[in-house]
Amino acid sequence: MANRSIQSTGAYLPLLRFERKSARAELSWAGLGGNGRGRRAVAGWDEDALTQAVEAAREAALPVGEAIARVVFASTSSAFSDRSQSVLLSQALNLPRDVETVDLANCRRSAVSALLHALRGAEGAELIVAGEKRATQPGSAANLTWGDGAGAVVVSNGPGVARLLGAGRVNLDLLDSYTSVARGFPYLAEDRFVRDVMLSEALIPAAQAALADAGLQASDVVLAVVPEPVSGLYAAAARKLGLTAPNMIERLGAEAGELGAAAPLFGLAMALEQAEPGQIVLLAGCGNGCDVLLLEVTGKTRRRPAHQALDEGAPLTNYSRLLSLTGGIQLDWGPRAEVNQKVSASVLVRHGREMHGFIGGRDQGGNVQFPKTPFPVNPALSEPGRYEDVILRDEPARVVSITADRLNFTPDPPFYFGLVQFENGARVVMEHCDAKGVAPEVGAPVRMRFRIKAIDRQRQFRSYFWKAAPLERPQLAAKE
Repeated sequence: MANRSIQSTGAYLPLLRFERKSARAELSWAGLGGNGRGRRAVAGWDEDALTQAVEAAREAALPVGEAIARVVFASTSSAFSDRSQSVLLSQALNLPRDVETVDLANCRRSAVSALLHALRGAEGAELIVAGEKRATQPGSAANLTWGDGAGAVVVSNGPGVARLLGAGRVNLDLLDSYTSVARGFPYLAEDRFVRDVMLSEALIPAAQAALADAGLQASDVVLAVVPEPVSGLYAAAARKLGLTAPNMIERLGAEAGELGAAAPLFGLAMALEQAEPGQIVLLAGCGNGCDVLLLEVTGKTRRRPAHQALDEGAPLTNYSRLLSLTGGIQLDWGPRAEVNQKVSASVLVRHGREMHGFIGGRDQGGNVQFPKTPFPVNPALSEPGRYEDVILRDEPARVVSITADRLNFTPDPPFYFGLVQFENGARVVMEHCDAKGVAPEVGAPVRMRFRIKAIDRQRQFRSYFWKAAPLERPQLAAKE
């Protein structure tokens, strides 16, 4: 087996957490709304599978002194069917233009399959990222149990925090849920049927094959990461396999929802953040069959982005706002929403890499600006600009001015924008996000978040840029 290891993991959840009890209260007249327990993570209007994946990748510690050779993006909810999300991801992370990029879709276990391939694969560092923002029908079980989020893993040669001991795979065209292109919303099969078939024909055989491949017993497993498309799946599998390990997905599902292709990577991040060296982690990817990996923890990570993401957030209790954010209702925003936001392909070719990577420039006089202009904004210079690239996304910054505007159109008012001062001298007029209904104070520190800049609703095209967000997120109260 190749000397490959997991080097680091990353995880991301959007700020908002919908309280499921709000839906139960709103839909009780119809007998819908589920049991009302727990929360689901809800992406903002300016977030999608890609933007969340970028944030998860940023949370993963990219290797120092070693270039990323491959970028893999996995999702079942990409906004485009023929615009490479892995290319946009690599641009947002300022990776070289010749990095290998791969997009995986159409299967929730694709991220785990990619991880297995990376651990057994070619030389060079590989970044695997999964993000989801899946459309669901209002009132459906998926509307309340599915959540939005992302996870990331970096694999490279040499020692890291975990290594592969064995794996098993079963392919099975089990339609526990499917989303046709024509319909746009998922259709879910009956829970008991899904549980019985997935157990007997996919999860248990794959887990048994992985244990045999690794030469381990079920009792050797200390932590499990098993997504549950239906409740009770892991408990039933544990009884049959003899597993006593807790399933990390249990907390994730209760506090953020079922994250689709991102769930295994997010759960793996949780497991590796609390596991001790020498312990065994069982990781499963479920969807049209199962991939099961057995990993030995070989190092202790000091970072905890997954647990931090679960602990932080802002409660969302307005069901109509949830429906608006998830596309369940289309509100009439009036004439101000009719602005044409078309983006030219030629503009993206010329400036897309600097927009997506937030690359400013230092002029010959030492001043940093964004964007680069033919003539520098520095009044001391009168010659055309000769710029040195400066990446602004991770530069410390503070609020200089801020406005909460309810006249400009935004799908989630108000529209926050203002002047941001970067520590290296750059000043940029920027939109703000994740403001929790209260504008940041002047002088408050902010961090950059990769977000949707605008959606051209006539052509259904979206453009991306960076927005300023509060440096810290609020702590969530313990769930009931």
